[in-house]
Amino acid sequence: MDPIINLGIVSIHWYSIILFIAILVGSNLAIKEAKRHGFEEDFMVNLLFLGVIVGIVGARLYYVIFNFDYYKDNLIEIFKVWNGGLAIHGGIIAGLITIAVICYKKKVNLLKILDYLVVGLILAQAIGRWGNFFNGEAHGLVTTLAHLQSLYLPQFIIDGMHLNGNYYIPTFLYESVWCFIGFIIMIVLRRKKFMKIGYLTSFYLVWYGIERFFVEGMRTDSLMFFSLRVAQLVSLAMVIIGVVLFVYSLKKSKKYEGDENA
Repeated sequence: MDPIINLGIVSIHWYSIILFIAILVGSNLAIKEAKRHGFEEDFMVNLLFLGVIVGIVGARLYYVIFNFDYYKDNLIEIFKVWNGGLAIHGGIIAGLITIAVICYKKKVNLLKILDYLVVGLILAQAIGRWGNFFNGEAHGLVTTLAHLQSLYLPQFIIDGMHLNGNYYIPTFLYESVWCFIGFIIMIVLRRKKFMKIGYLTSFYLVWYGIERFFVEGMRTDSLMFFSLRVAQLVSLAMVIIGVVLFVYSLKKSKKYEGDENA
């Protein structure tokens, strides 16, 4: 599948288009969630603008650092983000630090903001993984045509997983579907009266962390630290932090009140 749309003198990468759509949809949803809970739109727009920009830079730097043997001899390639190479964990870490600093300066409850953001984030991830599909990256191990057909996948996905003469496991699809299911669960949970501040964030950390840990084991392009898969280590940390955060929220956090759960 051609990852580039040629429009005469202009060429646009599908990866860039899908990433833009993912950010736009996820940000819009996060803003709506925050407004529903009484936050001003301007605050959220500014927060997300900085968070997204720093997050993209962080995602790229994270990827470059763990592929430095290649990029040290190809420095110009560092800036070609449209070719892929954005590590979601790096984006989450950089974006989180940025948002935490802003919330601290503005004296805003960080956990509340994160609860609104993760609903949009997980949907953005579900959409964004399709950028990997069009780029022919983030796939799994070599498999057979018969195996892919046994999954009842649309033909265009099967064709897209035929790369360099081999068929590959569509791990991008596994993650996209998992994230979308997580999004549906969060949409349902966010309106329940038992929900406390921090629950959605802890759910996101555990839900995504579990999926990424196992799916990463199938991938062929994992970022490595010596013989360890970096994403699996970070995902394990996400699960642990998510569990700790849930226990903390269970004991210390307040419930969302008033029409916030309407």
